[in-house]
Parts: sequence; C-alpha cells; structure tokens
Amino acid sequence: MTSRIILGLAFGDEGKGVTTDFFCRLAERPLVIRFSGGHQAGHTVVTPTGQRHVFSNFGAGTLAGAPTFWSKYCTFHPVGYANEREALLAADVAPILFVDGRAAVTTPYDLLYNRKLEAHQQHGSCGLGFGATVARHEGPHKVHVMDLFDDFVLARKMEAVAAYYQEKLGVVYEAAVLEKLLADFQQAVSYCRRHLRYTSERAFFTGVGETYDALIFEGSQGLLLDQEFGYFPHVTRAHVSSRNALAIIRENGLPAPALHYVTRAYQTRHGNGPLTNLDLPGPALHPTPYETNVFNPWQGEQRRSLLDLHQLRYALSADAHYAAGLPRHLVVTCLDQLAGTWMATEGGQPIRLTGLDDLRRRLGGEWASVLGNYGQYGDLVPAAGISADV
Repeated sequence: MTSRIILGLAFGDEGKGVTTDFFCRLAERPLVIRFSGGHQAGHTVVTPTGQRHVFSNFGAGTLAGAPTFWSKYCTFHPVGYANEREALLAADVAPILFVDGRAAVTTPYDLLYNRKLEAHQQHGSCGLGFGATVARHEGPHKVHVMDLFDDFVLARKMEAVAAYYQEKLGVVYEAAVLEKLLADFQQAVSYCRRHLRYTSERAFFTGVGETYDALIFEGSQGLLLDQEFGYFPHVTRAHVSSRNALAIIRENGLPAPALHYVTRAYQTRHGNGPLTNLDLPGPALHPTPYETNVFNPWQGEQRRSLLDLHQLRYALSADAHYAAGLPRHLVVTCLDQLAGTWMATEGGQPIRLTGLDDLRRRLGGEWASVLGNYGQYGDLVPAAGISADV
C-alpha cells in the first residue's frame, strides 16, 4: 500500500482534482481521503470519454471507482451530500463515502450567517458556510455527523446553534428563507440516515491495507490560503497543508507518503485578496471553454497573472514545516492554455521558462519528478515530453 498527499501551491483551482483522478486510475484499489476544507471544494474531473463532474462532497477519484473517506478535519453538508449523490447516481456512478462521525455539520444558520457576513466584509468566501461552521465548532455549539442519526440530540443541538447566532451575534434571518433551508436540511438528514456510512477513523483504518492498495490524500484550496500561512483576512479556516494528512498517517500507522505539489502554469485567484504580478501584462492564454471557476456573486471573476516563483517557494517552505524529508513531486497543469512563451517572475521581474525542468531547477531543492498536464483530462506526462512553447 502506498500513500500520496496532493496539495495546491497557490490559492486553489490548481488542478488537485485532475491529479487525484490520475493517481486513482493508476491503482487497482484506490481510496481517496479528504483531510482539509469540506463541502466548499470544487474539484473538476473529466474522463477520457468526456464524462465531467465537479466534486464537492465526494473525492475526486470517484469516477475512477475510488471510495472516499471524509475525515474529522472536513465539514459535512447534508444537503450538498444528498444533491451530489443523486447527481452521480443519475450519471450511472455509484459513489461510496465513509464519513468520520466527528466531522462538523454545516447547518442552514451557518450558511446564512456566512452570506450576510461576506456581503459586508468581502473576504472572498464562496458563501457555503464553511468558515462559519469551523468558527462555531471552536466553541461549545457543535453538531457532528453522528448527531444526525439521533432525533433528540439533533433537535437540542440545532436549538443551541440557532440561539448562538441570534443571541450572541445578533443575526436576524428572513423567515421564509430560513424555513425553506431548514426544511431542505431536515429532508437531507433523512436521506443521510438511509444512505450515509458514518464510522470512526480508528475503526476505518484498522486493516485498511487489506482492502486498498493506494491511499490518495486529496487536499483542498491552496497553501497560500492556509490559516497559518495565508494573507489574513483573505484565508480559509483550515489547515490545507500536509499537517492533517500526516496526522492521520501517523496516528493510524499508514505508509509514509510522497508529496505532490500542484500549480497551474500561471497564477489564479478566485475571490478577493492579494495576487502578485497584476501590474504586469497577464499570461497569453488560449480561450478556456471548460473553465469551472467562472463568475459567482460571492467570489466574482477569476483573476490571472504570471506565475510567481517567489510565491511558489514560500508555499513550499510553509509546508516543509510538516513534510520536510519526504519525497516531493511537482505537478503543473493547464499547459495547453499557454498561447505563447511561458513567462513567470523572479524577484518581480519577468523571465522566460524554457520547460518544466527549468521550473523545477529554479524552484530549487530536491524533486523526485515533475509532471505536466495538457487539457481537461487527467493524464499527467513526465517533463521530458513537454515543451514550454506552443
């Protein structure tokens, strides 16, 4: 059994879904483990036959037949789970999801509070209640996945959550909107009771090597959004580094992992917050008809700029606090979008990249491999087969 941790090197949208799908297709019995973020993720996978899905509540290896373990470090949204499961079933995909009973549940109150707050602060949230859920769980007003299966426990905890937002934070909701969201939530809870498999981490990973031959730890967002290392307040309330994945590996005696750091061939940021190189001419790119990260009212347009080698090194040095000494692999996606010379910046000055090996050399340090991705499909090819000019 092997272990791989897949991390984004920037602000998300790097291609973690593509990379997860690729390594799942290489294995005979893969398992995807989500270890950060939650239901706000949007990881796009397209199969060679053209089947396309954006994964939020299931691992991005699902189309490759991989079950998902949803860890205690991730938020769980019953409505999102029910809707996405039904969408996958309608597409003739039978998703398998195991959820740690300690995972934090996102309620309608979290979602509404998140949206009210974001309307004023504009931190770049996607408006799905993730940050509000995590903040609430830092105090006593917790709702866990295991609570969804007990009427009395769930009712008491939902009352406490409602009081938490109304009395402590002075939030007043539109009655009709809240009533609809609560009805949808209760319907989704009933759905979870029929279909969701909840377990404990220790029980799940006991003897896991007899069932799976590859553990793919699928990260969320990117290292420059990590709550320890990102640029506050435009960060996520999550440890999106290898920290959580390594804790799961260590506590359950799993194989030492390889690290796969993913970046696009250029910088992107979907949502507010700093992005370097916006004062320079942007990357020359072909039109991207299959881009998932389009305009939405919470994050606006996706911004793009030249790859910044200093930012990549900063992200790598941040994760090295947890993963130093483990094998590192570099993954560069969206290479097919380059419409001319591949450009980046070094010390704020534009430079020409001559290929993936040039990028690896400039980043410094030891790299076990560098892989590149062309197009929306999940095939990754070694650096030797890729030219920087198109």
